Amino acid sequence: MTKEIEKNAVYTTNEAQELLKISNSTIKRMLKNGLIRANKVGGQYRILGKELLRLVSPELEKEATKSYLGLKKKVVKKISKW
Repeated sequence: MTKEIEKNAVYTTNEAQELLKISNSTIKRMLKNGLIRANKVGGQYRILGKELLRLVSPELEKEATKSYLGLKKKVVKKISKW
């Protein structure tokens, strides 16, 4: 049964490994080399669904980057008023 990657979901390395159909050593190597961005929580990695989608869909990465830059611009504008 194929599971769909949800953009706003948070996945463990095991869940990401299953979704991407890659080995444990491969996901560890990708994390170590920065190919997958993740946050460490309590000594374990947590990976956002949009990060997994970025790996399999470059178009989504462009959309996410555009959204991020727009948000960053708003934050910088707000902070600069302080």
